[in-house]
Amino acid sequence: MIGRLTLSDFRNHADALIVPDHAFIVLTGENGAGKTNILEAISMLAPGRGLRGAALRDMVRQDGAGGFGIAAEVDGVMLGTGVLAATPDRRQVRIAGTSSSANALADHLSIVWLTPAMDRLFMDSPGGRRRFLDRLTLALHPAHAAHSARYEAAMRARNRLLGELHSADPGWLSALETQMEEHGRALAAARADLVARLGTALEGQPDQPFARPLLAIEGEEGNDEPLGPRLARERRRDAAAGRTLSGPHRQDLAVTHAAKAQAAALCSTGEQKALLLAILLAHAALVAAHRGQPPVLLLDEVAAHLDPSRRAALFERLRITGGQVWMTGTEDSLFNALGESTRFTVTAGHVFRSAG
Repeated sequence: MIGRLTLSDFRNHADALIVPDHAFIVLTGENGAGKTNILEAISMLAPGRGLRGAALRDMVRQDGAGGFGIAAEVDGVMLGTGVLAATPDRRQVRIAGTSSSANALADHLSIVWLTPAMDRLFMDSPGGRRRFLDRLTLALHPAHAAHSARYEAAMRARNRLLGELHSADPGWLSALETQMEEHGRALAAARADLVARLGTALEGQPDQPFARPLLAIEGEEGNDEPLGPRLARERRRDAAAGRTLSGPHRQDLAVTHAAKAQAAALCSTGEQKALLLAILLAHAALVAAHRGQPPVLLLDEVAAHLDPSRRAALFERLRITGGQVWMTGTEDSLFNALGESTRFTVTAGHVFRSAG
Protein backbone atom coordinates (compact mmCIF):
# COMPACT_ATOMS: atom_id res chain seq x y z
CA MET A 1 0.00 0.00 0.00
CA ILE A 2 0.99 3.60 -0.52
CA GLY A 3 1.69 5.03 2.92
CA ARG A 4 2.70 8.53 1.84
CA LEU A 5 2.28 10.37 -1.47
CA THR A 6 3.86 13.67 -2.46
CA LEU A 7 3.44 15.69 -5.66
CA SER A 8 5.52 18.62 -6.86
CA ASP A 9 4.50 20.77 -9.83
CA PHE A 10 2.34 17.96 -11.22
CA ARG A 11 -0.60 19.14 -13.35
CA ASN A 12 -2.42 21.75 -11.22
CA HIS A 13 -0.77 20.70 -7.95
CA ALA A 14 2.14 22.94 -6.92
CA ASP A 15 2.73 20.63 -3.99
CA ALA A 16 0.58 18.08 -2.23
CA LEU A 17 1.04 15.63 0.61
CA ILE A 18 -1.41 12.78 1.17
CA VAL A 19 -0.95 10.37 4.06
CA PRO A 20 -3.79 7.83 4.13
CA ASP A 21 -4.53 5.84 7.25
CA HIS A 22 -7.10 3.50 5.74
CA ALA A 23 -7.28 1.18 2.73
CA PHE A 24 -10.08 3.31 1.23
CA ILE A 25 -9.07 6.82 0.16
CA VAL A 26 -11.81 9.11 -1.15
CA LEU A 27 -11.06 12.34 -3.03
CA THR A 28 -14.02 14.65 -3.55
CA GLY A 29 -14.34 18.06 -5.15
CA GLU A 30 -15.71 19.96 -8.11
CA ASN A 31 -14.88 19.04 -11.68
CA GLY A 32 -11.45 20.38 -12.60
CA ALA A 33 -10.27 20.58 -8.99
CA GLY A 34 -7.45 18.07 -9.54
CA LYS A 35 -8.86 14.77 -8.25
CA THR A 36 -8.05 12.77 -11.37
CA ASN A 37 -4.61 14.39 -11.47
CA ILE A 38 -3.81 12.70 -8.16
CA LEU A 39 -4.86 9.32 -9.55
CA GLU A 40 -2.78 9.99 -12.65
CA ALA A 41 0.23 10.76 -10.47
CA ILE A 42 -0.17 7.41 -8.70
CA SER A 43 -0.52 5.63 -12.04
CA MET A 44 2.89 7.03 -13.01
CA LEU A 45 4.40 4.84 -10.27
CA ALA A 46 3.98 1.95 -12.72
CA PRO A 47 5.52 1.30 -16.15
CA GLY A 48 3.88 3.08 -19.04
CA ARG A 49 2.35 6.50 -19.64
CA GLY A 50 -0.22 6.57 -16.86
CA LEU A 51 -3.99 6.47 -16.91
CA ARG A 52 -4.32 9.31 -19.42
CA GLY A 53 -1.52 8.15 -21.72
CA ALA A 54 -0.31 11.75 -21.86
CA ALA A 55 3.08 13.10 -22.88
CA LEU A 56 5.40 13.79 -19.95
CA ARG A 57 5.76 17.49 -20.73
CA ASP A 58 1.96 17.86 -20.56
CA MET A 59 2.04 16.77 -16.91
CA VAL A 60 4.26 19.69 -15.88
CA ARG A 61 2.38 22.41 -13.97
CA GLN A 62 1.86 25.61 -15.88
CA ASP A 63 3.87 28.48 -14.37
CA GLY A 64 5.91 25.92 -12.43
CA ALA A 65 9.65 25.37 -12.42
CA GLY A 66 9.51 23.29 -15.58
CA GLY A 67 9.66 19.75 -14.20
CA PHE A 68 7.55 17.61 -11.89
CA GLY A 69 8.09 15.03 -9.19
CA ILE A 70 6.02 12.20 -7.70
CA ALA A 71 7.17 10.18 -4.70
CA ALA A 72 5.52 7.48 -2.62
CA GLU A 73 6.45 5.26 0.26
CA VAL A 74 5.38 1.70 -0.48
CA ASP A 75 5.95 -0.85 2.27
CA GLY A 76 8.98 1.07 3.49
CA VAL A 77 10.50 1.56 0.01
CA MET A 78 10.58 5.01 -1.59
CA LEU A 79 9.51 5.11 -5.23
CA GLY A 80 9.90 8.28 -7.24
CA THR A 81 9.43 9.48 -10.78
CA GLY A 82 9.35 12.77 -12.66
CA VAL A 83 11.08 14.92 -15.23
CA LEU A 84 13.69 17.67 -15.06
CA ALA A 85 13.05 21.11 -16.54
CA ALA A 86 15.98 20.65 -18.93
CA THR A 87 14.66 17.30 -20.23
CA PRO A 88 10.83 17.39 -19.95
CA ASP A 89 10.41 14.38 -22.26
CA ARG A 90 12.82 12.08 -20.40
CA ARG A 91 11.38 10.22 -17.46
CA GLN A 92 13.48 9.80 -14.34
CA VAL A 93 12.85 6.92 -11.91
CA ARG A 94 14.37 6.29 -8.51
CA ILE A 95 13.79 3.27 -6.29
CA ALA A 96 15.13 3.37 -2.73
CA GLY A 97 17.27 6.35 -3.72
CA THR A 98 18.89 4.66 -6.72
CA SER A 99 18.27 5.48 -10.38
CA SER A 100 16.29 2.74 -12.07
CA SER A 101 13.99 2.01 -15.00
CA ALA A 102 10.23 2.49 -15.14
CA ASN A 103 9.79 -1.23 -15.76
CA ALA A 104 11.38 -1.98 -12.38
CA LEU A 105 8.49 -0.19 -10.65
CA ALA A 106 6.31 -3.23 -11.38
CA ASP A 107 8.39 -5.27 -8.95
CA HIS A 108 7.24 -3.05 -6.07
CA LEU A 109 3.74 -1.93 -6.90
CA SER A 110 0.84 -3.30 -8.93
CA ILE A 111 -1.63 -0.64 -10.09
CA VAL A 112 -4.87 -1.02 -12.06
CA TRP A 113 -7.30 1.77 -12.89
CA LEU A 114 -10.78 2.42 -14.17
CA THR A 115 -11.64 5.84 -15.61
CA PRO A 116 -14.77 7.28 -17.28
CA ALA A 117 -12.92 7.19 -20.61
CA MET A 118 -12.75 3.40 -20.29
CA ASP A 119 -16.55 3.15 -20.29
CA ARG A 120 -16.24 2.91 -24.07
CA LEU A 121 -13.47 0.33 -23.96
CA PHE A 122 -15.54 -2.31 -25.75
CA MET A 123 -16.61 0.16 -28.45
CA ASP A 124 -13.19 1.62 -29.17
CA SER A 125 -10.18 0.32 -31.05
CA PRO A 126 -8.44 -3.00 -30.37
CA GLY A 127 -5.40 -0.96 -29.29
CA GLY A 128 -7.25 0.37 -26.25
CA ARG A 129 -8.39 -3.10 -25.22
CA ARG A 130 -4.89 -4.43 -25.78
CA ARG A 131 -3.42 -1.78 -23.48
CA PHE A 132 -6.04 -2.66 -20.87
CA LEU A 133 -5.15 -6.34 -21.19
CA ASP A 134 -1.44 -5.56 -20.89
CA ARG A 135 -2.00 -3.51 -17.74
CA LEU A 136 -3.80 -6.46 -16.15
CA THR A 137 -1.11 -8.85 -17.37
CA LEU A 138 1.68 -6.72 -15.95
CA ALA A 139 0.33 -7.24 -12.43
CA LEU A 140 0.99 -10.99 -12.72
CA HIS A 141 4.03 -10.84 -14.99
CA PRO A 142 6.29 -7.85 -14.11
CA ALA A 143 8.60 -8.66 -17.05
CA HIS A 144 5.70 -8.05 -19.45
CA ALA A 145 6.52 -4.34 -19.75
CA ALA A 146 10.11 -5.03 -20.78
CA HIS A 147 9.07 -7.61 -23.38
CA SER A 148 6.50 -5.16 -24.75
CA ALA A 149 9.03 -2.32 -25.00
CA ARG A 150 11.60 -4.49 -26.77
CA TYR A 151 9.05 -5.94 -29.15
CA GLU A 152 7.78 -2.47 -30.09
CA ALA A 153 11.32 -1.15 -30.54
CA ALA A 154 12.24 -4.03 -32.85
CA MET A 155 9.02 -3.61 -34.82
CA ARG A 156 9.57 0.14 -35.29
CA ALA A 157 13.12 -0.52 -36.53
CA ARG A 158 11.83 -3.21 -38.92
CA ASN A 159 9.12 -0.90 -40.28
CA ARG A 160 11.73 1.78 -40.99
CA LEU A 161 13.90 -0.70 -42.89
CA LEU A 162 10.91 -1.96 -44.85
CA GLY A 163 10.40 1.61 -46.07
CA GLU A 164 13.56 1.10 -48.16
CA LEU A 165 13.29 -2.65 -48.68
CA HIS A 166 15.35 -2.61 -51.87
CA SER A 167 18.42 -1.41 -49.96
CA ALA A 168 17.75 -2.87 -46.50
CA ASP A 169 20.28 -5.26 -44.96
CA PRO A 170 18.62 -8.72 -44.94
CA GLY A 171 20.76 -9.78 -42.00
CA TRP A 172 19.62 -6.83 -39.89
CA LEU A 173 16.00 -7.49 -40.84
CA SER A 174 16.39 -11.13 -39.79
CA ALA A 175 17.89 -10.09 -36.47
CA LEU A 176 14.97 -7.75 -35.78
CA GLU A 177 12.45 -10.42 -36.73
CA THR A 178 14.16 -12.86 -34.38
CA GLN A 179 13.83 -10.31 -31.57
CA MET A 180 10.17 -9.82 -32.39
CA GLU A 181 9.60 -13.56 -32.28
CA GLU A 182 11.35 -13.93 -28.91
CA HIS A 183 9.59 -11.06 -27.17
CA GLY A 184 6.32 -11.61 -29.03
CA ARG A 185 6.18 -15.20 -27.79
CA ALA A 186 6.58 -13.97 -24.22
CA LEU A 187 3.89 -11.31 -24.70
CA ALA A 188 1.36 -13.74 -26.13
CA ALA A 189 2.06 -16.37 -23.47
CA ALA A 190 1.66 -13.90 -20.59
CA ARG A 191 -1.61 -12.56 -22.01
CA ALA A 192 -2.96 -16.07 -22.52
CA ASP A 193 -2.00 -17.01 -18.96
CA LEU A 194 -3.77 -13.94 -17.56
CA VAL A 195 -6.96 -14.57 -19.54
CA ALA A 196 -7.01 -18.25 -18.55
CA ARG A 197 -6.62 -17.41 -14.87
CA LEU A 198 -9.22 -14.68 -15.03
CA GLY A 199 -11.61 -17.06 -16.75
CA THR A 200 -11.21 -19.55 -13.91
CA ALA A 201 -11.69 -16.83 -11.30
CA LEU A 202 -14.85 -15.58 -13.01
CA GLU A 203 -16.45 -19.01 -13.41
CA GLY A 204 -17.92 -18.99 -9.93
CA GLN A 205 -19.04 -15.37 -9.96
CA PRO A 206 -22.79 -14.59 -9.92
CA ASP A 207 -24.39 -12.73 -12.80
CA GLN A 208 -25.65 -10.03 -10.41
CA PRO A 209 -25.14 -7.31 -9.27
CA PHE A 210 -22.25 -7.17 -11.76
CA ALA A 211 -22.45 -8.90 -15.12
CA ARG A 212 -20.24 -11.97 -15.48
CA PRO A 213 -17.88 -11.70 -18.48
CA LEU A 214 -16.36 -14.40 -20.64
CA LEU A 215 -12.89 -13.50 -21.93
CA ALA A 216 -10.92 -14.59 -24.97
CA ILE A 217 -7.98 -13.34 -27.03
CA GLU A 218 -8.59 -12.86 -30.73
CA GLY A 219 -6.08 -12.44 -33.52
CA GLU A 220 -3.24 -14.70 -34.61
CA GLU A 221 -5.37 -17.75 -33.81
CA GLY A 222 -4.91 -20.82 -35.96
CA ASN A 223 -1.44 -19.81 -37.15
CA ASP A 224 1.22 -22.08 -35.70
CA GLU A 225 4.05 -20.85 -37.92
CA PRO A 226 6.80 -19.21 -35.80
CA LEU A 227 6.65 -15.43 -36.04
CA GLY A 228 10.24 -14.90 -37.23
CA PRO A 229 9.98 -16.94 -40.46
CA ARG A 230 6.48 -15.59 -41.08
CA LEU A 231 7.72 -12.00 -40.86
CA ALA A 232 10.56 -12.78 -43.26
CA ARG A 233 8.06 -14.23 -45.74
CA GLU A 234 5.74 -11.23 -45.39
CA ARG A 235 8.31 -8.45 -45.88
CA ARG A 236 7.00 -7.29 -49.25
CA ARG A 237 3.41 -7.28 -48.05
CA ASP A 238 4.33 -5.30 -44.93
CA ALA A 239 6.45 -2.89 -46.97
CA ALA A 240 3.47 -2.17 -49.22
CA ALA A 241 1.21 -1.68 -46.18
CA GLY A 242 3.75 0.51 -44.41
CA ARG A 243 3.46 -1.51 -41.19
CA THR A 244 3.82 -5.00 -39.75
CA LEU A 245 0.59 -6.96 -40.18
CA SER A 246 1.39 -10.07 -38.12
CA GLY A 247 2.30 -10.48 -34.49
CA PRO A 248 0.88 -10.09 -30.98
CA HIS A 249 0.42 -6.35 -31.55
CA ARG A 250 -2.60 -7.40 -33.63
CA GLN A 251 -4.31 -9.26 -30.78
CA ASP A 252 -7.59 -8.11 -29.28
CA LEU A 253 -9.45 -8.83 -26.04
CA ALA A 254 -12.93 -10.22 -26.71
CA VAL A 255 -15.47 -9.90 -23.89
CA THR A 256 -18.93 -11.51 -23.84
CA HIS A 257 -21.80 -10.99 -21.40
CA ALA A 258 -22.18 -14.57 -20.15
CA ALA A 259 -25.84 -14.47 -19.13
CA LYS A 260 -26.94 -12.91 -22.41
CA ALA A 261 -24.35 -14.61 -24.67
CA GLN A 262 -23.85 -11.17 -26.17
CA ALA A 263 -20.67 -9.36 -27.18
CA ALA A 264 -19.82 -6.57 -24.76
CA ALA A 265 -19.86 -4.03 -27.60
CA LEU A 266 -23.58 -4.75 -28.09
CA CYS A 267 -24.47 -4.36 -24.40
CA SER A 268 -25.86 -1.24 -22.77
CA THR A 269 -23.55 1.35 -21.21
CA GLY A 270 -24.50 0.16 -17.74
CA GLU A 271 -23.83 -3.46 -18.63
CA GLN A 272 -20.45 -2.56 -20.09
CA LYS A 273 -19.51 -0.75 -16.87
CA ALA A 274 -20.64 -3.79 -14.88
CA LEU A 275 -18.52 -6.09 -17.05
CA LEU A 276 -15.47 -3.89 -16.50
CA LEU A 277 -16.01 -3.86 -12.76
CA ALA A 278 -16.39 -7.64 -12.68
CA ILE A 279 -13.08 -8.03 -14.55
CA LEU A 280 -11.24 -5.64 -12.23
CA LEU A 281 -12.60 -7.23 -9.05
CA ALA A 282 -11.70 -10.73 -10.21
CA HIS A 283 -8.28 -9.48 -11.26
CA ALA A 284 -7.65 -7.89 -7.86
CA ALA A 285 -8.40 -11.19 -6.14
CA LEU A 286 -6.20 -13.04 -8.60
CA VAL A 287 -3.25 -10.70 -8.07
CA ALA A 288 -3.65 -10.90 -4.29
CA ALA A 289 -3.41 -14.69 -4.43
CA HIS A 290 -0.51 -14.69 -6.90
CA ARG A 291 1.71 -11.94 -5.48
CA GLY A 292 0.70 -12.13 -1.85
CA GLN A 293 -0.56 -8.55 -2.08
CA PRO A 294 -3.53 -7.07 -3.95
CA PRO A 295 -3.07 -4.32 -6.52
CA VAL A 296 -3.70 -0.66 -5.79
CA LEU A 297 -6.98 0.25 -7.49
CA LEU A 298 -7.59 3.72 -8.92
CA LEU A 299 -11.31 4.24 -9.55
CA ASP A 300 -12.16 7.60 -11.09
CA GLU A 301 -15.82 8.63 -10.72
CA VAL A 302 -16.68 4.97 -10.23
CA ALA A 303 -19.80 5.56 -8.11
CA ALA A 304 -21.39 8.28 -10.21
CA HIS A 305 -23.60 6.11 -12.43
CA LEU A 306 -24.35 3.24 -10.05
CA ASP A 307 -27.61 3.01 -8.13
CA PRO A 308 -27.33 2.85 -4.32
CA SER A 309 -27.62 -0.95 -4.13
CA ARG A 310 -24.87 -1.49 -6.70
CA ARG A 311 -22.67 1.10 -5.00
CA ALA A 312 -23.04 -0.76 -1.71
CA ALA A 313 -22.28 -4.07 -3.45
CA LEU A 314 -19.21 -2.56 -5.11
CA PHE A 315 -17.86 -1.20 -1.83
CA GLU A 316 -18.33 -4.59 -0.19
CA ARG A 317 -16.50 -6.37 -3.02
CA LEU A 318 -13.69 -3.83 -2.81
CA ARG A 319 -13.44 -4.42 0.92
CA ILE A 320 -13.07 -8.16 0.31
CA THR A 321 -10.08 -7.60 -2.00
CA GLY A 322 -8.10 -6.29 0.97
CA GLY A 323 -6.23 -3.84 -1.21
CA GLN A 324 -5.81 -0.09 -1.21
CA VAL A 325 -8.49 1.71 -3.23
CA TRP A 326 -8.36 5.36 -4.33
CA MET A 327 -11.74 6.75 -5.45
CA THR A 328 -12.89 10.11 -6.72
CA GLY A 329 -16.30 11.74 -6.85
CA THR A 330 -17.94 15.13 -7.00
CA GLU A 331 -20.12 14.47 -3.95
CA ASP A 332 -19.20 12.96 -0.62
CA SER A 333 -22.70 11.47 -0.32
CA LEU A 334 -21.86 8.97 -3.08
CA PHE A 335 -19.69 7.18 -0.54
CA ASN A 336 -22.17 7.04 2.35
CA ALA A 337 -22.25 3.23 2.20
CA LEU A 338 -18.47 2.96 2.23
CA GLY A 339 -17.98 3.15 5.97
CA GLU A 340 -14.55 3.86 7.41
CA SER A 341 -12.16 5.60 5.02
CA THR A 342 -9.64 8.40 4.66
CA ARG A 343 -11.26 11.36 2.95
CA PHE A 344 -9.80 14.42 1.30
CA THR A 345 -11.35 17.45 -0.34
CA VAL A 346 -9.57 18.72 -3.46
CA THR A 347 -10.02 22.39 -4.35
CA ALA A 348 -8.11 24.13 -7.15
CA GLY A 349 -5.02 21.98 -6.76
CA HIS A 350 -5.06 21.98 -2.96
CA VAL A 351 -5.76 18.88 -0.87
CA PHE A 352 -7.41 19.09 2.56
CA ARG A 353 -8.16 16.30 5.02
CA SER A 354 -11.89 15.99 5.64
CA ALA A 355 -14.08 13.97 7.98
CA GLY A 356 -14.52 10.32 7.00
